[in-house]
Amino acid sequence: MKILVVSGFLGAGKTTFIRTLAERTKKDFAVMENEYGAVNVDGDLLEQTKDLNIWELTEGCICCSMQNDFATSILTIANTVDPEYLIVEPTGVGMLSKIIENIQKIEYERITLLEPLTILDGTMYDRCMSEFSEICEDQIQSAGRILVSKMESAAENERCSLKQKLTALNPEAEICVSHYTEQGDDWWDSLLTSYLDKEIPMKEERELDLENIGLTEVSLQSEQELILFLQGVVAGVFGDICRAKGYLPVGKGWLRFDVTDRTYSVTGIDTMPEAKAIFIGRQLKRNWLREVLQKELYVEVSKRAIRPMRKRSAVD
Repeated sequence: MKILVVSGFLGAGKTTFIRTLAERTKKDFAVMENEYGAVNVDGDLLEQTKDLNIWELTEGCICCSMQNDFATSILTIANTVDPEYLIVEPTGVGMLSKIIENIQKIEYERITLLEPLTILDGTMYDRCMSEFSEICEDQIQSAGRILVSKMESAAENERCSLKQKLTALNPEAEICVSHYTEQGDDWWDSLLTSYLDKEIPMKEERELDLENIGLTEVSLQSEQELILFLQGVVAGVFGDICRAKGYLPVGKGWLRFDVTDRTYSVTGIDTMPEAKAIFIGRQLKRNWLREVLQKELYVEVSKRAIRPMRKRSAVD
């Protein structure tokens, strides 16, 4: 079983890349999805890709707090499912060097590591390096390939400048500033034949001061209501949210939303088994998020919590 780790900070586009990888290579994949929080949004999206076997790990990070569960899950997949390839998608705040170290502890003739890659949102680079420099530097320096996303409309000088910054951090890596969908079949095949053959410098684990809230049974009345909600999210109404995503029934259909940094997007989506949303950031306004997205559920719980008070008598 060959293991490819697809790293990248929150919202970089790891899940989209994995779906494209499966479609372009037509290989026998299993995917281990490590979501940051108790609600796994990306796992359901990956399951829409034909023939993908999805394993989910939630409520922890496989680079630190879930090391043992991570190792056990890899061995279980190798001994039961035994796919040709296992794609590992860590949480966006995972230290790539620690994930590699954890896999190497159980590496043997049936489990081998491919050259890891990092998806980098070019529009988020400056903020990530300012607020989460240790995580971002580790994900860049530990990768064999760095694929820049969301820079298709950027000027050529902007992409060249970013490439220079990335080269300074990791001069040995292959850096693709043009979008990976422009690559040919040989390049896609090479992702699954290039083995990790260099030492990765190990770094001290860092805990980020980020919190998250995952919600189910979410819904909104109209697309306009969703747009107004997302405008509030990026404006900081519900806390300092750096990443949010989910899908929910809106009116007569279903919509998917994505928030990264200070931008949001909304797309249509087929009916999903369950409506879900997750929000990651600092100082989250949890009750406000519940009240807006779980309106009917929130009102019902509130009614149950308010009980009639009986008048106290002198003997009470």
